[in-house]
Amino acid sequence: MYYPVYRPRRLRKTETLRRMVRETTLHVDDLIMPLFVVHGRAVREEIAPMPGNFRLSVDELVKEVKEITALGIPGVMLFGVPEAKDAYGSEAYARDGIIQQAIRAIKDSISDLVVITDTCLCAYTSHGHCGVVEEGRVRNDPTLELIAKTALTQAEAGADMVAPSDMMDGRVGAIREALDENGFEEVPIMAHAAKYASAFYGPFREAAGSSPQFGDRRAYQMDPANADEALREIALDLEEGADIVMVKPALPYLDIIARVRAEYAVPIAAYSVSGEFAMVKAAARLGWLDGERAMLEALTGIKRAGADLLLTYFAKDAARLLTERR
Repeated sequence: MYYPVYRPRRLRKTETLRRMVRETTLHVDDLIMPLFVVHGRAVREEIAPMPGNFRLSVDELVKEVKEITALGIPGVMLFGVPEAKDAYGSEAYARDGIIQQAIRAIKDSISDLVVITDTCLCAYTSHGHCGVVEEGRVRNDPTLELIAKTALTQAEAGADMVAPSDMMDGRVGAIREALDENGFEEVPIMAHAAKYASAFYGPFREAAGSSPQFGDRRAYQMDPANADEALREIALDLEEGADIVMVKPALPYLDIIARVRAEYAVPIAAYSVSGEFAMVKAAARLGWLDGERAMLEALTGIKRAGADLLLTYFAKDAARLLTERR
C-alpha cells in the first residue's frame, strides 16, 4: 500500500500549528468602521436591516468612537444624514453641515483616530442622485465643482482623509486640485475607484436615506459584468492623485480585488457593504449558520484576495473576537 511522503494534514493538527503556518492573517489594524451621523441630541437609532449599527447624533457619535478606539480599530468612515435636502445637496459642502460638525467633535475628543469622510452628494440631494441633475440626467462636469467643494470643507473641519464615492469622471483630480490649492496637500484621497451598481447597497440606502427618487445609478456606477473596466477606472484615479483605491462591494468582487492587487503596488481598500453584513446577520439569527465564523471567514477571504483595508459593519464584532483570540 502506498503511503504519501508529504502529508499536508500534519500542519493542520492543532490550532497552534494552524496559526503558525497561516498565510493570511486578519488584524484589527485592517478594519475601518462606517458610521452614520444625524442632527439632534441623544439620538441612537438602530438601523433595522443592520443590527448593531445606529444612526447617531454627534454626542452619541463621540461615545461610539471612544468605544471603537478602545477596541484598537484605527479608523472610521462618516456618512451624514441631513435634516433637509435640496437639488444641489448643499449641506454636503456647508461648513456647518452634519459631517463637518461630526469631524470637529471627534477631533476635539480623540486626536489619533483616522477620520475618513464619504465625499458624495446622494444623501443630501432631494433627488437622491450623486450629482447635479439637469433635464433628468446626472451631469458629470457640473458635479465636480460641488464634490471638490465638499472635500475641501471636510478637510477644513479636520478630516484625515476624504473618500469620493460618486463615480463621476475626473472627480479625484478635481478634489486633489482643490485640496492642494487651499493648503491641504497632505490630506490623502481614498477613491471608490471600482464601485459597482450593486443590489447589495439596499440596507445602506435605508440607513442614509439615499435612494434615488427616479431611475437608478447604473449610468455612473460600474456594470457588475465588467472586470477590465475596473482596472481602467483605477488607473485613471491613480493618475489623478488617488492615494488608496477601493473596490466596492467586496465579496461579489473578490476577483476584482485580486486583479487590482496583481496589477498595482498601492494600498487597496475593500468595502464589505451593508447587504453582505445583513445576509450573514439574518442567517445567523435564523440559526442557519455560525455568524461569528462566517464573519471572520468572509473578512479573511477579502484580505486573502488582496485587500489591505477592510471597511465593514462587522468591525467592532471582529475586533472583539480577534483580540480575544490573540
